Amino acid sequence: MNQRKDNYRAALQRGQADPGPRTPNVTTLSSRYVRITIELDPDVQRSLDRWVAPPVALLTNTGAAAVRVLTAVVARTPPGP
Repeated sequence: MNQRKDNYRAALQRGQADPGPRTPNVTTLSSRYVRITIELDPDVQRSLDRWVAPPVALLTNTGAAAVRVLTAVVARTPPGP
């Protein structure tokens, strides 16, 4: 019983193992004369989301507000003769 407790405590102190480095996504484009290899870092998507998401959300919300204003203005104008 005592050995089991010691093993459990030792496992808790070790903590989780650090994950290994992520392998990049590799794409090769080749033709008769040219060969291009593109490697994408897996963290690129996370950084893109961090930088692109707020401006896109701002544009979306602004567009929605503009449509609401336009529909309200059109609804209030009386029809012409």
